[in-house]
Amino acid sequence: MRPIARAAVVTRLMKKPSPSSGTPRDLSRRTFLGGAAVASTLVALDVQAQPSANSTPPAAPRGSAFELEEATLAGLQADLTSGKHTAHGLTERYLARIQEVDRGGTALGSVIELNPDALAIAAALDAERKAKGPRGPLHGIPVLIKDNIGTADKMQTTAGSLALVGAVPSRDAFVVERLRAAGAVILGKTNLSEWANFRSTHSCSGWSGRGGQCRNPYALDRTPSGSSSGSGAATAANLCAVSVGTETDGSIVSPSAACSLVGLKPTVGLVSRSGIVPLSHTQDSAGPMARTVTDAAVLLGVLAGVDPSDAVTAASQRHAHADYTRFLDVNGLKGARIGVPRERFFGYHPATDALIERALDVLKARGAELIEAPIPSAAKLDEPELEVLLHDFKADIEAYLAGLGERTRLKTLADLIRFNEEHRDTELAWFGQELFHQAQEKGPLTDKKYRKALEACRKLSREQGLDAVMAKHKLDALVAPTQAPPGLIDLVNGDHWLGSSSTPAAVAGYPSITVPAGYIAGLPVGLSFIGKAWSEPTLLRLAFAYEQATKHRRPPTFAPTADLRPAKV
Repeated sequence: MRPIARAAVVTRLMKKPSPSSGTPRDLSRRTFLGGAAVASTLVALDVQAQPSANSTPPAAPRGSAFELEEATLAGLQADLTSGKHTAHGLTERYLARIQEVDRGGTALGSVIELNPDALAIAAALDAERKAKGPRGPLHGIPVLIKDNIGTADKMQTTAGSLALVGAVPSRDAFVVERLRAAGAVILGKTNLSEWANFRSTHSCSGWSGRGGQCRNPYALDRTPSGSSSGSGAATAANLCAVSVGTETDGSIVSPSAACSLVGLKPTVGLVSRSGIVPLSHTQDSAGPMARTVTDAAVLLGVLAGVDPSDAVTAASQRHAHADYTRFLDVNGLKGARIGVPRERFFGYHPATDALIERALDVLKARGAELIEAPIPSAAKLDEPELEVLLHDFKADIEAYLAGLGERTRLKTLADLIRFNEEHRDTELAWFGQELFHQAQEKGPLTDKKYRKALEACRKLSREQGLDAVMAKHKLDALVAPTQAPPGLIDLVNGDHWLGSSSTPAAVAGYPSITVPAGYIAGLPVGLSFIGKAWSEPTLLRLAFAYEQATKHRRPPTFAPTADLRPAKV
């Protein structure tokens, strides 16, 4: 099974080419409550199970600066070691920050539920540190995880849908086991595009029936993108140290780019999907979302590993690393050969192109050689990808529901469709479930149409795609804008996407990483490095060198809207 991502490919197939550029509008749309009292000093988080109206966002909160703003894992560990902070104290501060920013004046809507045991867990980790020392770089560190990642505790695992409220898994997802073993404090679950944005052909990213609409902390009327929208918005807003998202196609890199974060979508098989509400076993992956490349590398080392419950991870035994920070090199761009696939992944937004051209200049100045490297087969991926995702989703979600046993009465995709119809006022208030209906019409994974589409996806994305272009030009990686700046939230009409570069790596099951590349009208833009299978060390090296050369990341201001004065890029 697998974790999540987005239903983006659907819109690409439905929308016409952009009249301004002639290139496809390659949109990448990805995302009861769980309020919990976590301490007597905090008011219970009350997440309302109702859609949020597309109203004017509130003004930014006023008050003193947050003590832990832009804190890094290394910095937090140093404070824990020195005694300046405790895990309990850090947890209290982040919980208070969530209460103020997420549920307070900003109404960011990024956290769907808090962990009622977070403070007790933190206190136990403090005692363990005192008695035995730290387990590693995540010991006592507050982390948020996406609400499709299973936890066998007092929290829900719903993929944002009211249909799964009460269907608590019998065991933690493998990545949660890894986090707990590393000593992380799981603060809670993040909001997302419901069902990983694989429900409607015109959904609004960041909206779920359970959590309402999540907003972008850089401009509150803008999309946080999806489907790991809550993980992106929360991490950008300093509501946690780092977070975990999931991706099928764009759902880690898209919200990371939209929220000025580093987001790494690993090779399929490097990080287990067991215990995560699935979309597609062929493309799903969980991965780190962080404010720095170093923190993403640390978190990846914790998440990666072989899981007997996810057979595809067996291949990672020769490729996984416990410490990815050893690959980080400030001079890592020197001598690198980097391909630039302009033909499909540039040209949909002039201001984004101008910003990325500056990024390319930085790459060259730091010693990289840039090679024009089109990927002609990428234009043929949309139709077979959608066919695969529709088949995979039906098979994978029904397998997941079966695994819940008596904890849910819903056993089939048809049951989920019926539930949504019976709860139209909450689940179908803003958009429908066209993709659910399309998936319901599909047969088993033995169907010839599915096998043909899967073969086409692998051939077009791998041997005729990334493998071919990288071998031809002897490339270390490809680079492209992750996407255009985040668009306006529009619950009535759905997302408006111009373009993205996530699909080739997503369909191939290969890694990609996005890193902040600057801002347009105060809205974040990301630069993506894309590689071959198991090339995470190389991508982290390149992304780190670029990050250190530019240091574009800056914290959000929670502005009500974008700065629309005469544009400066």
